[in-house]
Amino acid sequence: MESGTEQPGDETEPKKVDIKETIFGHVKDAHDWHLFELGETHVTVPLPVIIYNPVRGTSVFTSSAFHHGHEAHDGYRLVTPHYRAEKGLDAAKYPTDEIIAVDGNDNPTGEKIYDLSITKNITSMIIAAVLLIVLMLNVAKAYKVRGSKKAPKGFQSLMEPVIIFMRDEVVKPNIPGKSAAKFTPFILTIFFFILINNLLGLLPGSANVTGNLAVTAALGIISFVAILLSTNKHFWGHIFNPPVPFGVKIILVPVELIGIFTKPISLIIRLFANILAGHIIILSIICLVFIFGSLNKIAGYSFLPVTVLFNIVMMMLELLVAFIQAFIFANLTAVFIGQAMEGAHDEAHH
Repeated sequence: MESGTEQPGDETEPKKVDIKETIFGHVKDAHDWHLFELGETHVTVPLPVIIYNPVRGTSVFTSSAFHHGHEAHDGYRLVTPHYRAEKGLDAAKYPTDEIIAVDGNDNPTGEKIYDLSITKNITSMIIAAVLLIVLMLNVAKAYKVRGSKKAPKGFQSLMEPVIIFMRDEVVKPNIPGKSAAKFTPFILTIFFFILINNLLGLLPGSANVTGNLAVTAALGIISFVAILLSTNKHFWGHIFNPPVPFGVKIILVPVELIGIFTKPISLIIRLFANILAGHIIILSIICLVFIFGSLNKIAGYSFLPVTVLFNIVMMMLELLVAFIQAFIFANLTAVFIGQAMEGAHDEAHH
């Protein structure tokens, strides 16, 4: 952990709160873990930076070497709004917190580099994965010691109803036959991994993991692969040769093919949009204090109780959303897997 202060002379005017930068700075990924600020002092946890350059090779160092974006290190620099404005760079081409290659004069070289760093979101996912493994191993150990016939105790009594509910109300009704038992660990892993990340994201100073499109896309791709591996000849026969007149097939086959890809895309967008929107709303309500305070100090302090009240309500709502979105992702994954397995029975169901 390190503390850093803004260098003098960086700004000629008094520092103003950039609402847009404040909100998106909290919800996007970063190369260090920013905890809080005390005046001009930034308290952060440096994270490993791993850069592969086809010309220079691999560079490994910690993000503290960038000194909060004020200095370059080993021919690389962390883009900040100040650096971008100083060099007159395009914001679309050089987004904030992106690492770029620079020359001896601190100017971008345009070299192609591959950022393999352990970022804030990756670190949070590792923490969530460790928590998931530890929690599940403790539950498994309790079953091994006490047996399945005895009433659960402690943490086991908290987890057992959730596990049984997911197995009996989500997996078994949607995935037929013996395949239900095979896919139960997969569905439970998805549910608890998303839930833990959703809950960690509500803590102050935490990472917005499930509100990151790359993370939800990875989860969606995993579900997509599981769905494809569950398909059979009846499923593909229904896609490419649906039981409709030939003229309708010309229209229906492309629609069915598109539907294969829209299912995981709906999982990706739904989780990403709901979690990100909740975080942005909470941060926007907090920023209203600074907006009113910039107009009038009394107005800022007067609006503070309203902000606290609204945020308590929003945090309670986000706590509910954390459970709902984890359940919806796991439930729809089970539904899509079951649909892929029961292609032969579609007509009977209709």
